[in-house]
This record gives sequence, C-alpha cells and structure tokens, in this order.
Amino acid sequence: MQVFYSDHFVLPLPPEHRFPMQKYRLLRQKVSTIPGIVLSEATGATDSQLLLAHDPAYLQSLIRGTLDPRAQREIGFPWSEAMVERSRRSVGATIAASRVALQEGVAVNLAGGTHHAYRDHGSGFCVFNDVAVAARSLQRELGRRSMRIAIIDLDVHQGDGTASIFANDPTVYTLSVHGERNFPFRKQTSRLDIALPDGTQDTTYLEALRHGLQTLENQWEPEFIFFLAGADPHKQDRLGRMNLTDRGMKLRDAQVFEFAKKHQLPIAITMAGGYGLDINTTVAMHLQTVQAAATYWNDYLEHPAHPPGV
Repeated sequence: MQVFYSDHFVLPLPPEHRFPMQKYRLLRQKVSTIPGIVLSEATGATDSQLLLAHDPAYLQSLIRGTLDPRAQREIGFPWSEAMVERSRRSVGATIAASRVALQEGVAVNLAGGTHHAYRDHGSGFCVFNDVAVAARSLQRELGRRSMRIAIIDLDVHQGDGTASIFANDPTVYTLSVHGERNFPFRKQTSRLDIALPDGTQDTTYLEALRHGLQTLENQWEPEFIFFLAGADPHKQDRLGRMNLTDRGMKLRDAQVFEFAKKHQLPIAITMAGGYGLDINTTVAMHLQTVQAAATYWNDYLEHPAHPPGV
C-alpha cells in the first residue's frame, strides 16, 4: 500500500506552540515497520492545482508573505516560506494518495485533513484545504467534473472550510461528525452534519456514525471517498472533549472501511487532527488507522472495482 509523507518539510514554531508538528515524523517511523507499506515523499501542489479550490488573491498573499496579522492569527501559524512549502506538500500528498487510490483501492497521506481552510482564507492550523483541492484535481484529471465524491470527516472539529467550499457543488457530499460545542464556534452547513455533545462515548458515537453512513448510502452514490481520520475524538486528546476509547476509535475506522468495502469504493485517507496529552497516544490512533487501511487494501486487491471513469 502506498503512503505519502511530507514531514521533512517542518514548519518552524515557537517551543510553546500547541501544534504537535513532531507527530508526523513519529508516525512515519511507525508506519515504516508495517509489512507491504511503500513510503513516498510527496511533491508540492502547484499553483494551478491550488487555484481549483482557492482564491487567487489569497494564494498570492501567501506566496508573497503579505497576509495581514489578523489573517495570520486565524491560521495560527507565523508566516514563513517554510509554512507555504509544507502546506503545498501536504496538499500534494493528498492529491498523490487520491490518484493511487483510484487504481489500487486505497492510499494514505500521513498529514492532511486541513478542513478549516476556506477558499479565501486559512483557519485553525489549516492553510490550504488539501481534500478540496484533491477532489477537484481528481475530477479534472479524469475529465469528469460530475464525478461523485464523498468526504467523510471524522475529525472532532467540524469541517467548516470544506463545507463552505462545496456548499453549492452537487458533485461532492460532505459528511461531518463532530463536537457540537467545539471549534469552530460558527459552523458551516455540510450536506450532513452530526453534532455530538462533550463527553460522547463509544456507543453513542458509533451509532451516530452508523446513522450518518446509512444516510449517505440512502442519499448518494459516491464513486470515491476521502476519509479524514482525526485522532482527536480520543478521550486523551487535549482539544477533543470527547471520550472515545482505543477500541472505539478502531471500530470507527472499521465502519468507514466496511462502508467502502460494501460499495467497492476507492478511498484516500488523511490523518487530520490529533492533540493528545501524550503525543504517543495520538500517533497510536493514527497508526491503527493506517493498519486498517492496509487490511482494506489487501481486500480491495482481491476484489478490485472498476475505477470510475477509466
């Protein structure tokens, strides 16, 4: 199974910054021990690719370093050339994963899931919206603007930027299962939003996800899935405010892969958020997602679906 990474491109942050940049390197090291994994460093997304989902003025302000202080604060990172390059690489990894998944059933970006980035501004540690860019890139490369894509966002925070970008796009179904009272405090409208209270435990979460996937199945016939597998619903996450156990997180992933298997759909996975009290817990949650993806990859190769548009 092909897995893409970009952790050699590190965003310089002050020591007290709460974003766990080192989790990407630690995760890659763990993933490298899984049999059958092929690790590849991602190339950066081009300007033309980024413009499929982002405003030209916003892109130019990032490239030139002319973002105003308020916009930088909303992103949560200080501007630097390294910030822009790392963000390009993260998007590039999701684009690469989607291309491979189309042919091989599944592929993974060990970063990505930057779902708070809007068309014209960044937010919440998200500079570019990698899944939005990759979805539009996939449609363009296949010459099928009508290709039906489902985005299953299981980060604990609502995918507000993604919902906004695809608000008027009938080809993309956005499903977000998130904390009702968590960031962002001004939510956008996904095709299907499932907002859960603080302290939600395994049984309630898994039932809500089951309902969401059943609704998706009833309302939509996707040809491709992007899965944002946030580690932050875990009970030991500093920012999550939910109470899922290790087993609950594993069963969450299993539901998504069972849905994909039932419909024989290719799936590209991004790691999205994770801010564990112990960074090793976050890495462990991401690792079990990659392990589940590897199992799905083996199943898919045994029963390959016909790639959409091919």
